[in-house]
Amino acid sequence: MSPPKRWQIALPAPIEHLRAYSGISPTLAQILYNRGFTDPADARAFLHSADIELGRFLALSTRPNTPIVRAVARIRQAIARREKITVYGDFDADGVTSTALMVLTLREIGALVEPYIPHRVDEGYGLNGEALRKLAASGTKLVITVDCGIRSIVEVEEGNAAGLDIIITDHHTPGADVPPAYAVINPKLPDFPYSEPMLAGVGVAFRLAQALLTVQRANARNGYQPGLTVDDLVDLVAIGTVADLAPLNRLENRALVKRGLDQIQRAPRLGVIKLLEFAGLKPADVDSDRIGYAIGPRINAAGRLASAQTALHLLLSNDEPEAAELAQELQTLNVRRQELTLQAQELVRAQLSLDTVDADTFEFPPLIFASDRSFQPGIVGLVAGRLMEQYFRPTVVLEEGDHESRASCRSIPAFDITHALDLCADLLIRHGGHAQAAGFSVVNENIPILRERLTDLARQSLQELPLQPVLEIDAEIDVHQITLDLAREFSALEPTGHGNPKPILAVRGARVLDWRAVGKERQHLKLRLARAGMPPLDAIGFNMADAAAQVGTQIDAAFHLEINEWNGAQSPQLRLIDVRPAFSS
Repeated sequence: MSPPKRWQIALPAPIEHLRAYSGISPTLAQILYNRGFTDPADARAFLHSADIELGRFLALSTRPNTPIVRAVARIRQAIARREKITVYGDFDADGVTSTALMVLTLREIGALVEPYIPHRVDEGYGLNGEALRKLAASGTKLVITVDCGIRSIVEVEEGNAAGLDIIITDHHTPGADVPPAYAVINPKLPDFPYSEPMLAGVGVAFRLAQALLTVQRANARNGYQPGLTVDDLVDLVAIGTVADLAPLNRLENRALVKRGLDQIQRAPRLGVIKLLEFAGLKPADVDSDRIGYAIGPRINAAGRLASAQTALHLLLSNDEPEAAELAQELQTLNVRRQELTLQAQELVRAQLSLDTVDADTFEFPPLIFASDRSFQPGIVGLVAGRLMEQYFRPTVVLEEGDHESRASCRSIPAFDITHALDLCADLLIRHGGHAQAAGFSVVNENIPILRERLTDLARQSLQELPLQPVLEIDAEIDVHQITLDLAREFSALEPTGHGNPKPILAVRGARVLDWRAVGKERQHLKLRLARAGMPPLDAIGFNMADAAAQVGTQIDAAFHLEINEWNGAQSPQLRLIDVRPAFSS
């Protein structure tokens, strides 16, 4: 049982502010105001800018001592010397797209390069000392990390001792110390010479790739120019950025994703085409939502349950039969991932009796902490995320090993889980992540005290707060204001996602003409809402059939406004998020 959502309606924008937006409806102006745009010029830049040079690394020639310059110089030296380069990635969608992007770039400019993605179970996240020693023994001279390495102090020291030069590109939050690498490129580092700290790992890798291609062109002899351009890479940037939940209210991320979506729709990569076929989608249909639920999860499935190399090979493949076979493998893994995630969720609920908690108070501990030997390491993050969303508590899910265990953590906005892990560092083998998503390894004997300490930290931090999910609503509108033109106008907000969510609107006291449960298992809720003098409004609530108990003759509804296409005709449709009896508080 999930706690009921508390509706929080955004404060209305001042009338004079709304009037300043000529050519924009008051509803869209209100949404932009909610996103922090109080200047119409800034709002229009946000809506229409697609300039991927917004935050480009500072000119190489004017800042000779920056990490990006050191990295480019060392990579070009390795190419000139015919040294073997290894791109060391990560097993999630951000890491896989970063690895593919860097490998493609280095191959284009003549490098001897091989990818390396650690195995989630055998090696774990990030740089691995033993793996670095093996790479050195096999002839690698230079390692370039993508989407990892910023907290790998000891591992970089071990790599250095093995004779490796290491260039780190990462976007994760740095620790107190910076690894002693040849160059460290991370826009979150203090005083790093870059204007956008919120790039995904693939965004950071892209900027290094862009610098390499720029220098290659500037130094080309006999008129040779690399055939690879940045437009050949931006599809990978879009996929990794959206899948890793990088904020899309940042102009640079927004521009990169826009450009990447255009590339996917116009000239899709073979591997992406094959993934979309299994999802029942056409390239022209791809938007940020579809990256999030169709492309990203299939790429992630490889690293979660098998080897991320499968997804990497798919993204690099130019052979149609091979790509079809690899995409089929990812599809099979993704279905299995869904089954295992559901099984683990049910086990955690049974372990902690989450579904028997008092329906009015929801008085269970301020932090959910669950572990089991049967949990697959590749799905603990998904389970933690689902439980966090359902019960609105910071959540830790461990996959128990014989002597040590690995965990994924997901948290609510009011509780910085990575900071909490920093306060428990003495109990952990390693840890890292973001404010709302992190991971760690721990020896089993420390698990009980770790559980107690994290629970205490959550209790202290959250004791004065209502642990109830908040549904932030952009505006209340009348059902007669819901039109196809308004739905079309909202398309200017795309790409939506983390940091730039799809607008949520609400109507009060809407009259229900009829409703029914639909879907193979009758798990979806379908409604028709009356409008005087206008056609009825269709509304669909996916996996909301249980909410039918809230449906009377009148309802309050929170929803996304979408365009429904049927038999060549378009009409506005409500994608329901929450439904409750009319005029609830």
